[in-house]
Amino acid sequence: MTLSAQAGAGRRFCLLVSRFNEVVTEQLEAGAIKTLQRHGVEAGDIDVVAVPGAWELAYAARLAGQRGYDGILALGCVIRGETPHFEYVCFGAASGLEAAGRSCDVPITFGVLTTDTLEQALQRVGGSGGHKGEEAALAALEMSQLRERWLGGD
Repeated sequence: MTLSAQAGAGRRFCLLVSRFNEVVTEQLEAGAIKTLQRHGVEAGDIDVVAVPGAWELAYAARLAGQRGYDGILALGCVIRGETPHFEYVCFGAASGLEAAGRSCDVPITFGVLTTDTLEQALQRVGGSGGHKGEEAALAALEMSQLRERWLGGD
């Protein structure tokens, strides 16, 4: 689907942004905001909520889903370490966000980077790997349009 320059006009979005690995998540947030605004979302219709880490995104998304948003963007970054903690956090974030989307009936996009290194993460916020914050915003816009088309909005 090609999105018009005004695809987001009149729509409200919530960006849930993990503070962990902030050097990356700040860039995810900036790219998402820029993309939403480029598609007609007013600055006042974008709420940014910081959460401690990727694990906490799911609970925050479930709560945000009750607040009348047209879309929710979950933005985070998990970088592999030397212990299995990486797998637990990644699985919990992914499965938790999927469950939140089913429970609240609001599109939730998965903008959580899961990389082996910081360098790989940085490549995904404007480097050779594209910009995953922008991609999450485009997906949220498209899915909010689909929701409105099929369900007629709220």
